[in-house]
Amino acid sequence: MLDSMHEECGVFGVYSAETRDVANTVYYGLYALQHRGQESCGIAVAYANKVEYYKGMGLIPDVFSGGALASLPEGDIAVGHVRYSTTGASLLVNAQPIVFTGKCGKMALAHNGNLTNTDELRADLIADNAVFQTTIDSEAMAMLINKYSDGDIVRGVLRACECFKGSYALVVMTADKLIAVRDPYGIRPLCVGELMDDVVVASESCALDAVGANFLRDVEPGEVLVVDSSGMHSYHMECKKKCKSAACIFEWVYFSRPDSILDGGSVYQTRMLAGKILAENYPVDADIVSGVPDSALVAARGYSQASGIPYVEALEKNRYVGRTFIQPDQKMRENSVNVKMNPLRANIQGKRLVLIDDSIVRGTTSKRIVRMLKNAGAKEVHVRICSPVIKHPCHLGIDMQSYSQLIGANKTEKEICEYLGADSLKYLTVEQLVESCKDAKIGFCLGCFNGEYPYSLEGYKPSKFKFE
Repeated sequence: MLDSMHEECGVFGVYSAETRDVANTVYYGLYALQHRGQESCGIAVAYANKVEYYKGMGLIPDVFSGGALASLPEGDIAVGHVRYSTTGASLLVNAQPIVFTGKCGKMALAHNGNLTNTDELRADLIADNAVFQTTIDSEAMAMLINKYSDGDIVRGVLRACECFKGSYALVVMTADKLIAVRDPYGIRPLCVGELMDDVVVASESCALDAVGANFLRDVEPGEVLVVDSSGMHSYHMECKKKCKSAACIFEWVYFSRPDSILDGGSVYQTRMLAGKILAENYPVDADIVSGVPDSALVAARGYSQASGIPYVEALEKNRYVGRTFIQPDQKMRENSVNVKMNPLRANIQGKRLVLIDDSIVRGTTSKRIVRMLKNAGAKEVHVRICSPVIKHPCHLGIDMQSYSQLIGANKTEKEICEYLGADSLKYLTVEQLVESCKDAKIGFCLGCFNGEYPYSLEGYKPSKFKFE
């Protein structure tokens, strides 16, 4: 139900061995990543030492309707982006990919993540007479890469990454190269696949599946993967040597699609195991189990399997309303709840219900859902959460940047239960959540639970609109 958590964006890129309709491949790849961002999107295509692009506000099928996709030329390389704003307002000027002409010619960049030292980077660039056209951190990244390139884009990327502080999964395109970059902690996911003779890069493996590509591997933390006419080449950031991997664990809990595999860990199996662990450790005498659509449905089935309590659908989701957390402000989130879900009265009337959800951030949506279920006749509603209490903000790519937003930072578990109007409330512990992700071959960032972040955040003052 993540009533106030959403992540940044999704990125996709393709390098083709021959000139073809690469924009079409990116279109379908982004379609598979639409859950990662619904505010704006864009595609850029490289051809004949030129870059053409199209960007717009809204969903992929809406932005690229009416001939917009067909207007993009055939080319050798293309990159695309779906956005949820974490730095910078939800405006067309802030839509990605960022496209500009630099020392290496035309260049495009798409970014998933959030930098915590953008103030410093922008100040240094402005001192060098840089003029910013947007208010997003991605433009500062593109400018810094260009600054350090001196005709060698790979050198520019490697040098710039030593200056970046925060989370980033990047796809960078020049006239003859596709470059995939993952921050030294691996906070945001990025993987690479092959489509016949083409190379494809995406935020999640489900996007590779969507275009018929075969998964090759995950881009490693701190890796700069370069694809050009001579093949695929791997470089590693110098700063990687002192970094321990710390992938955002909410990629498995909520953000990613269940059919994705991230760093060796199946999102589906992780959520199924989380539900089973909840049932084993926090049982309740109930008649039915249900999950909040969509991200908690798998965990609810896991809870049902482990407990023997029948799984029943309690909420019908309106498929034409976006994820509640993705709405960019609280008023929009609250207004979307009632049109987003409706209780299935025949399934829940007179029943004691175990309601599974992935997390509670603000608690406003959770409260409305509990009330909705009880008004529809549920005798009891017992809430079980597939993650620990969120007590600390995130500054690494989740739009959850202050303690005042977090009900878990301001109320006890008992007080949260009372606020929700639930009959009981239990969360997974940090150890139990990590156990549910045991198949992933990477360490985790658990900062929103325990306040321990991979980067020092001393002096960082978050503000989504600081550069407006």
